[in-house]
Amino acid sequence: MSKFNRASSTGVLSPITSLRGGRTHEGGDGYERDTKSALFLLAVSNMVGESAFYEAATDRDARFRTLVGEVALSDPDWLVRFIGWLRGDAGLRTASVVAAAEGVMSRLCGSLHGGNRRLIDAALQRADEPGELLAYWTSRFGRALPKPVKRGVGDAVRRLYTERALAKYDSGAFRFGDVLELTHPAPADAAQGDLFRYAIDRRHGRDEEIPASLPVLRARAKLLALPVAERRALVEHADAAGRLAEAGMTWESVAGWLQGPLDARVWTALIPSMGYLAQLRNLRNFDQAGVGDKVAAKVADRLVSRKGGARVLPMRYLAAHRAAPSLRWGWALSQALDASLTNVPALPGRTLILVDRSGSMFWSTSERSQMTFADTAAVFGSALALRAEKATLVEFGSSHREIGFNRGESVLQLVERFGDLGGTETAAAVRAHYKGHDRVLIVTDEQVWGTARGNDPTAAVPAKVPVYTWNLVGYQHGHGPSGRARRHVFGGLSDHAFAMIPLIEAGRNADWPF
Repeated sequence: MSKFNRASSTGVLSPITSLRGGRTHEGGDGYERDTKSALFLLAVSNMVGESAFYEAATDRDARFRTLVGEVALSDPDWLVRFIGWLRGDAGLRTASVVAAAEGVMSRLCGSLHGGNRRLIDAALQRADEPGELLAYWTSRFGRALPKPVKRGVGDAVRRLYTERALAKYDSGAFRFGDVLELTHPAPADAAQGDLFRYAIDRRHGRDEEIPASLPVLRARAKLLALPVAERRALVEHADAAGRLAEAGMTWESVAGWLQGPLDARVWTALIPSMGYLAQLRNLRNFDQAGVGDKVAAKVADRLVSRKGGARVLPMRYLAAHRAAPSLRWGWALSQALDASLTNVPALPGRTLILVDRSGSMFWSTSERSQMTFADTAAVFGSALALRAEKATLVEFGSSHREIGFNRGESVLQLVERFGDLGGTETAAAVRAHYKGHDRVLIVTDEQVWGTARGNDPTAAVPAKVPVYTWNLVGYQHGHGPSGRARRHVFGGLSDHAFAMIPLIEAGRNADWPF
């Protein structure tokens, strides 16, 4: 008898609930989900405008819009909380913007007017996002802006518009001045009032005079006015880091301002004021420019501390490691990746972990990224295995094999042992490797093949043993039941929903992670 599952009962519930019916994309018996469950699984993996292996971007986006609209009508409070979590903890910007806009339009079409402003405000957490939302709204619904949209955007503008934000993000079809003229937010104080007026003047080419209350923009204007021939000498001066920081100069703006390469001295001046994600993305550039070891050590320390990097998705660290494989970043990236997976539980007893390495998993999570869903599956599976008390780690596709590992090694090392195994015979892998484990975790897109012996992988495990599926892509039909009877599904590209597993194992119902 297992020592670890006694607290769990078949009555324990989890939020993602399945309904029988349908087929997976590979012809296996499928399980559809209720509306909120389907929206959650799609949203936490949806970059918007991106195709998945089995689903075109247009179809995927249409399904997302439909699900958002249905939930907006039935439970707007849930949708507000979900959008805020999706943008914040899950770190998905575009999906949040689309969900907010589509949710408001659905409610307005249903003559439901209360609470719509909150949907807009919940999605906007960075200063370029008010313009992003207006660009999406006008492309979908025309230039007429309903009051809830104006007021929700206005609420966000008061929180987000600062001098540094204007210096960094004032671009695109809807610039800061456009947003302000369309939504008319009241400034939070006199200094923000000056900023609002200046942003509008700047949009219309009337920005010759910068108010004294805007010191960052005044310092920036002085730098931009320098002759090109004098700019590199300024950057190489001892006080360059401070002058660039006080003027709100990002590395992108400095690259254009210098009109030449960013060498080691330039990077050394820029690094102190660079954001966490900007440093992470530029490790290879630091190496190629020859940034010194002392400066690199400071970058590595920041990577480990994760100061300013709390919402970085785990895959960013694997991408940075592959782009900049030098030894001086390896330990720091390994520690930072582990810190980004804090919600992956340390499971007691014996755990069978199966990682999907079928062909459909080798699809990029975004057209701008070389990272695939297979990479994400390997990261999560490796983290689960390394933290578990005793784990069997298996990769599967049309075949399957156990992956050996040692406790104490890094996730970055372990993920490189996985391969490409073709089709999706999940149930066969479970049957081959389940040996009385206390639980089974499957990290997958759930698109199982249909076979004569049955393709529900959860049916290959005794009913008293919990089976957890971590869904990475959010297709319409899954490979098994979920929500009750020790069969549960979670999902996403971040670690946050993993926190529900310990609740279930303690015999408690698991709610949404927001």
